[in-house]
Amino acid sequence: MTTASNGVGHLTEFPDPSSEFEGADWRPSASLERIRARADLLGRARAFFAAAGVMEVETPILSRAAVTDPALASLRTSIEGPGGDRALYLNTSPEFAMKRLVAAGSGPIYQICKVFRDAERGRRHHPEFTLLEWYRPGWDHQRLMNEVADLVRAILGRPDMPDERIRYRDLFMRQLDLDPWSASIESLRCAAADAGMVDAGHLELDRDGWLDLLLTHRLESGLGRGGMTFLHDYPPSQAALARVRPGPFPAGERFELYIEGIELANGFHELTDADEQRRRFMDDLVVRRDLGLPEPPVDDAFLAALASGMPDCSGVALGLDRLLMIAAEADHIDQVLTFPVERA
Repeated sequence: MTTASNGVGHLTEFPDPSSEFEGADWRPSASLERIRARADLLGRARAFFAAAGVMEVETPILSRAAVTDPALASLRTSIEGPGGDRALYLNTSPEFAMKRLVAAGSGPIYQICKVFRDAERGRRHHPEFTLLEWYRPGWDHQRLMNEVADLVRAILGRPDMPDERIRYRDLFMRQLDLDPWSASIESLRCAAADAGMVDAGHLELDRDGWLDLLLTHRLESGLGRGGMTFLHDYPPSQAALARVRPGPFPAGERFELYIEGIELANGFHELTDADEQRRRFMDDLVVRRDLGLPEPPVDDAFLAALASGMPDCSGVALGLDRLLMIAAEADHIDQVLTFPVERA
């Protein structure tokens, strides 16, 4: 408490400025060492792409449209200024805008940006996080996996870090003796129960729901131990924005990267058929409606870019916060963030 004269012989008391903020946790949750490690990681990423001749770009964080994937929840805001009073969405990924640049002839591009996903909070999840995303015209997903591995080695300073590739179907058959292309829902339910998921008997999931549950709760933890594991060629129903390769076992040409059981990256041999992409968006909206989820507007500008003739390309998004967790041996994502949402 401080005092001052009020000019008539009495003292007026003022609150101590320091006591007013005693309850505020103002310090960063990351150590200064890890904050410096983040700066080093960003520098290494940019140096890698500069050497590879890939151009850095920026695209808007706000968009009139949002992702339709039922598994992702977009944060919504609005503009009330001139021409405003309209809903806008914070990007869950810069994917649609970056593909518009590729369609416009940008060539290979990358971006490091903040993205946002609602209803995501935990040891490895934060509603605002840093994403590295890049696109390679003329490449397929197999070639892109090579570059992802090279980037990770460069960032982690581990030039001899091994990598392996496992097909989605082979993983399930090897570890669970199940063919994810043909297994019945009941056999998937039984596999979940055998894996110790006590609620498996009461869950009502479709095939992809059960496959995802088995992957995340039974199989992921063993991937990328001592190196990198690329899980690739997913069931066609999980192709998302990837093209589907025909054959006896049609596969979505996509991959995910794991290190020490942590999913770090998600890449596609990109679908360039605008009509097929619109159909997938509409299917997503039907699922959202059935689940009682919001039905955001579809990104027609992105579909128009596909229709204009976007070149064959592959793209990938990599979570830099999780990669920093691995580099810094952090147990919780808050340990590599300056101010997590609770302190923002």
